[in-house]
Amino acid sequence: MKIIRYLQVALESITAHKLRAILTMLGIIIGVAAVLVTMGIGRGAAANITARIESQGTNLLTINPGASSVGGIRGDSGSAGTLTLKDAHDLMNKDIHPAISYVAPEYSANAQLVYSDTNVRESVVGVTTDYAIVRNLIIASGEFLTPEQVESQSQVVVLGSVLAADLFDNENPVGLSLRINGQPFQVIGVLEETGGFGRNTPDEKAFIPIGIAQGRLFNAPRYRGDYTITTLNISAAGSGQVESAEKQAEMTLRLNHNLTADQDNDFNVFNQASLLETASDIAATLTIFLGAIGAVSLVVGGIGIMNIMLVSVTERTREIGLRKAIGAHDNDILMQFLVEALVLCFLGGLIGVGLAYGLAAIFAQIPAFTFTVLIQPDALALALGFSLISGLVFGIYPALRATRLDPIEALRSE
Repeated sequence: MKIIRYLQVALESITAHKLRAILTMLGIIIGVAAVLVTMGIGRGAAANITARIESQGTNLLTINPGASSVGGIRGDSGSAGTLTLKDAHDLMNKDIHPAISYVAPEYSANAQLVYSDTNVRESVVGVTTDYAIVRNLIIASGEFLTPEQVESQSQVVVLGSVLAADLFDNENPVGLSLRINGQPFQVIGVLEETGGFGRNTPDEKAFIPIGIAQGRLFNAPRYRGDYTITTLNISAAGSGQVESAEKQAEMTLRLNHNLTADQDNDFNVFNQASLLETASDIAATLTIFLGAIGAVSLVVGGIGIMNIMLVSVTERTREIGLRKAIGAHDNDILMQFLVEALVLCFLGGLIGVGLAYGLAAIFAQIPAFTFTVLIQPDALALALGFSLISGLVFGIYPALRATRLDPIEALRSE
């Protein structure tokens, strides 16, 4: 077949000028590696963000106090303490709220935690037993708060993994005691590392029975005779019932807070599924943007291919003239130089793929690099395909120029 002969000629030309071929492929190598690594970074970051959000529960609704509206004017007071334990208990009624599976109120504030000569100031969260289910918390050692401990307001605490390490170093804290705002608490459990964003992560928090947090520890304010809470965590009965759970919770809270139809909510409902969707959209846009930046390197590499092929045409003018003189058609000359450009791009693309995997392995060994560079099959196909298209586009002109040479004039050239 002719194509095999063209490949042989292309490989012979490349091996005859190894250094020039390597320098020519360098642009393609860097371009393919840049596309794969940049897209891999974007997808790795997206997967990391998605995993962190999903670790907190995909069916999660978080309700926080919001500003109240009086006469159409939004104010800053009168709403910060309108969420109460009564709201949480009312939402637990499954006859009225069939789309809601679990309700976990919390009251949190910063406190001083002291063990031996180590002390830190972190968030202490008063919770119920269902909090661990709603927020997907997993115990690494010990146990989470039991219903009896919450009911009796036992002075026990569960520590996040980072907080436990800060206070106790390598010592197992389960069974030991520490002081929170001067009051003694026994450590009954340590959580597995969950990750999160900024300071809003269970890894750096301490969890105690909600009654102690509201009463003895922080003296929480009351609203209509009930202790206020800082957040309501709600788990929908299924991923398809998140919107129904949100509507049911909103209706009950508006009734409890005596809000009329023309008044805005004095609370904010945060939908974790919406956050996940938004994060996925942003990540996809970021990946495309990074891939486009890497593709610029491929274009530059393609221009380098064209320059070298033009030089090759000039150098091989006599060869082209001789081929034409003995009967080679313009199509034969065209295919000869076009295949050579494509082979250069393909080999450069393969080396670029290897370089990209090597860089991904190096990044994986860097502790500060908190996510994996994900090089996926579609990115490989895109990078290699784009490199071949570059060879085709930028190899056409030199190949056409070679076909336009007059064989007599070509044979006369030195």
